[in-house]
Amino acid sequence: MHYVITGSLGNIGKPLATQLVQAGHSVTVVSSKAERIKAIEAIGAKAAIGSVSDTRFLTEAFTGADGVFTMVPPNFEVKDWKGYIGGIGRNYVIAIRASEVKQVVNLSSIGAHMREGCGPVSGLYRVEQAFDDLHGVNVRHLRAGYFYTNFLASITSIKDQGMINGNFGEKTLMVLVHPADIADEAALELTEPSFLGKGFRYIVSDEKTTDEVAAILGQAIGRPDLQWVDRSDTDMYDAMIRSWMPEEIARNYVEMGAAMRSGQMIADYEPHRPVIAGWRSLDKFAPEFAAAFAALKKL
Repeated sequence: MHYVITGSLGNIGKPLATQLVQAGHSVTVVSSKAERIKAIEAIGAKAAIGSVSDTRFLTEAFTGADGVFTMVPPNFEVKDWKGYIGGIGRNYVIAIRASEVKQVVNLSSIGAHMREGCGPVSGLYRVEQAFDDLHGVNVRHLRAGYFYTNFLASITSIKDQGMINGNFGEKTLMVLVHPADIADEAALELTEPSFLGKGFRYIVSDEKTTDEVAAILGQAIGRPDLQWVDRSDTDMYDAMIRSWMPEEIARNYVEMGAAMRSGQMIADYEPHRPVIAGWRSLDKFAPEFAAAFAALKKL
C-alpha cells in the first residue's frame, strides 16, 4: 500500500513514516524543506518537497495514495491564525478531491468541537468541518490531547524562574498525549481502518492535574519542590509578548488556556473518554524531559 504523510519528520511524522516503511508499505513524506530529503530517504521513504499552501503540489503528492495522514503545520507569522489553519484544511480538501484519495486520517485536537473560543484549536474545528463535507471519502479525525513535548517550552522558565506556569487554572485536569502514541494510532487507522464515512476519536496517553505535572517533571529533573504557578490571562499574554511571541499567536494561546481553565475544552471529551491503558504515561516521558533539561542546562 502507498501512504502519504504530511508534517515532515516531526514528532508524529517521523515515527509514523518509519513504522509504515518497516511494515513494508510505500511512503511519501511531505515537507517544505529540501534539506529534509536525505533524512526522509534514510528511513526508506520518498520526499515530496513543497508547500501545503500549493494545492497543485498537494494534488500531485496525494495522487495514487491508498491513504493520507494530514496535519496543519505550525506557522507563527500569520495575521489570522485560525484563518490560516482553516485555509490549509481547505487546501487539503481540494487536493483530496482532485487526487481521488478515499482514506484520510486527520490530526485534530481535544477542543475541536468549539467553533470559537479555543485559540488555534478552533481553527481545527474549521478543518474538521471542511473534511466532513467531502463525499465518498472516509475521514477519521484524531482529537489529540496536549502534547507532552509542549512542556519542553517550559524548561527556560523552570531554569530561570524555578517554576512551570500557565493560565490553565489551579489544579486543572490536563488531558495529555505522547506524539508517538498518536503515530501508533494513525498507523493503525491507515493500515487497518475501522471506520467508514466521517468520525473522530480521542487519542490520550494520560490525565494529570497541573500540580501533578509539576511534581512528576520536577522529580525527574531533581527539583521535587517544582510548583505549577497559575497566571491570569493578562499576565500570561504579557509574558508571551515579552518573549517576542507575535500578538496574534499570544492571543490565541491565552484563549486556549482560558478554555482549558473553564472546562469547555474537554467538555466533549468527557462523554467520549477512551480507555487509557498501556500507552506512554507522563511518568514514562519524564526521562525525555529530564534529558532535554540537562542538555539546555549545559549550554
